[in-house]
Amino acid sequence: MEKKRVTIVGAGVSGLAACKHLLERGCTPVVFEADTLLGGVWARTPDCTSLQSERTMYQYSDFPWPDSVTEVFPNHRQVIDYLHSYARHFGVIDCVRFGHRVVGMEYAGVAEEELAAWEEWAGCGEAFGDGVGEWRLTVSDAEGHVQRHVADFVVLCIGRFSGVPNIPTFPTGKGPEAFDGQVMHTMDYSKMGTKKANEMLKGKRVTVVGYLKSALDVAAECAQVNGTEHPCTMVVRTKHWLIPDYYAWGFPISNLYLNRFSEFLIHKPGESFLLSLLATILTPLRWLFSKFAESYYSIPMKKHDMVPEHSLFEALVACLIAITPKDHYKRLDEGSIILKKSKTFSFCKEGVLVEGESSPIKSDVVIFGTGFKGDQKIKDMFVSQYFQNIAVGPTSSTLPLYRECIHPKIPQLVVLGYSESLANLYTAEIRAKWLAHFLDGGFRLPSVKAMQSDILEWEKFMKRYSRGYFRRSCIGVLHIWYNDLLCKDMGCNPRRKNGIFAELFEVYGPSDYINLRPK
Repeated sequence: MEKKRVTIVGAGVSGLAACKHLLERGCTPVVFEADTLLGGVWARTPDCTSLQSERTMYQYSDFPWPDSVTEVFPNHRQVIDYLHSYARHFGVIDCVRFGHRVVGMEYAGVAEEELAAWEEWAGCGEAFGDGVGEWRLTVSDAEGHVQRHVADFVVLCIGRFSGVPNIPTFPTGKGPEAFDGQVMHTMDYSKMGTKKANEMLKGKRVTVVGYLKSALDVAAECAQVNGTEHPCTMVVRTKHWLIPDYYAWGFPISNLYLNRFSEFLIHKPGESFLLSLLATILTPLRWLFSKFAESYYSIPMKKHDMVPEHSLFEALVACLIAITPKDHYKRLDEGSIILKKSKTFSFCKEGVLVEGESSPIKSDVVIFGTGFKGDQKIKDMFVSQYFQNIAVGPTSSTLPLYRECIHPKIPQLVVLGYSESLANLYTAEIRAKWLAHFLDGGFRLPSVKAMQSDILEWEKFMKRYSRGYFRRSCIGVLHIWYNDLLCKDMGCNPRRKNGIFAELFEVYGPSDYINLRPK
C-alpha cells in the first residue's frame, strides 16, 4: 500500500482519523482541506457551541482528552484544541493541504458501461481494483489556481452539516426578496466570527428559523447579547427532543440505549430468527424505556407546548436530539427567546408571517437554522452524470452505502462521516481502522448484489423505527451491532468486555476499542 496514491478530501474528525490510520500502515495520503483550518464543522461555530456527546464518548481511543478538560460537554474551542493536538501528535498535520478545495472528480480508465456491469466492487472486490481505474481530481487553491491530482483511492470526508445550506423555497413575492431586512443562513453566521456576529445582533430584532443545534446556538447568542429588550424569536416548524444531559430522573439513559441488552429490544438488519423473536417479545420494554425518559425530559417542554409528536426512541434512531444550550428554558421563561410554532412561514416587508397570526414578526435580521443538503454535497463532487445519478439514491430510500461507507457501484472510493452516531468521533475512528485494513488488503468486499441486499436490510430498519427521517443515515441505537460487523470484517473479536454481565449491560464506548488490532 506504500506506493498507492490515496487522497482524503476533508480534515474533519473522519479525515484526521483516516489519515492517522493510513500513516500507521505505511501509506502517506494527501489531505485536501478547503478551509484554512482543520476540524471540519468544528472549525467555525458560534462561541456557545459545545459537544452533543459526553466527553468520554467523544474521543479517539488512543488519545484521551487532556486532564485540564473536565467539562462533561466541552466547548468548541476545547474540541478544536483536542483535534489539533491529535493531528500534531500523529503527524497528520503534515499531510494536510489547507485552502485546497476539490471541485470535481472523474473516474478514468474504465468505461461507465463496463463499470455498471461489474458484479464485484471495483471489478474484483479489492480496494484498488485491478489497477486500471483511477480518480482524477480538480483542485482549486485559495488564489483560484487549478491543478489536477490523480489518486488510486479517494476517501470522502466532507461531512453533512456544512457547505451546502438548506434554504427553504417560497412562492414568488413571499421569499427573502420581499423583506427589507437582512437574511442569512447559520453557515454564514458562523463564518462571521463571534465579535462581528454579536455586533450584527446588537439591538436588532432577530428571527431564527429552526429548532435544532445550529438554530439553538444562534438564538442563545442573540438572547445573551440583547436580553429581553430585543428578544430573539424562533420559528419552530417541528418540535424536537431538546435535553439538558443524558440523565433522566438521575439515571443515565446510556444504560437504556447504548449497551448490548438495549439492542436485543430492536429488530436489527440481518438478524437471526431467535434475535428477531427476542426483539418482538421485548418490544414493550423498549416502549417503557422511552416513556421513562420522556416523563422527565418533557417536564419543561410541556410548559411551552413543545413536546414532540415522535417518541424519544424514534429521535435517537434518527440522531434527532439536541443538548440544549445553557439556560435555554430559563431564557424561554424570562422572555429573551420567544417561540412561534408554525409549519409554514413567508416573508413580507416588515418581517416574517407565520400561521395563526395576522401581523408579522417584525424583524431586522432573519437567520435560517434549517440545516444542510448533505446529499447534494456528495453529488456535487462528481463530474460524471452517471455517478451523480446513483451517488445518493432516490429520496424514497436511504443513502446506498454498504457498512455506511461504500457505494456498491462507485469503485475505489469510500464515504466517511456522512452516517451519524450518537458519538461521531468514536464511530469515525473505528471506520478509519476498518478502511485502513481494507486498503492494506485485509479483506475483500462481498459481491455488488450482496452489498445491495445488506443496504436494503439497513433501510428496512431505518424505515421501521424512524418515521420519515430514514434519510438521516444514523446508527445511534445500533452502534454496537454495527461495530461488531466492522470487527468481524477485520477479523477482530467483537466482544470487548470482561464477563457476561459487563458484555450485556455496560455501556460501549471508545475505551472498549483501544486495543483493537485487525488481523
